[in-house]
Amino acid sequence: MLLEFRSGIVGPLNRRKETIMDRNRVAGATKQVKGSVKEALGKVTGNRMTQVEGAAEKLAGKVQSKVGQAADAVRHHMKR
Repeated sequence: MLLEFRSGIVGPLNRRKETIMDRNRVAGATKQVKGSVKEALGKVTGNRMTQVEGAAEKLAGKVQSKVGQAADAVRHHMKR
């Protein structure tokens, strides 16, 4: 259930470093963007419910991103 993103960073002795990013970080960022758009749409149209739903979705995305960051940190420390 992990998405792997490989960076082109070259480390010591020309070894390629790999960066693995938890899918929760990507999905959380997507939710944050969708929530922001929905919140702005609610403000523009005067629809308070849409605005609140957007803010809630944005917050859920932030939480999901933090979960992904924690998973990445655990994975990083397990490699050592």
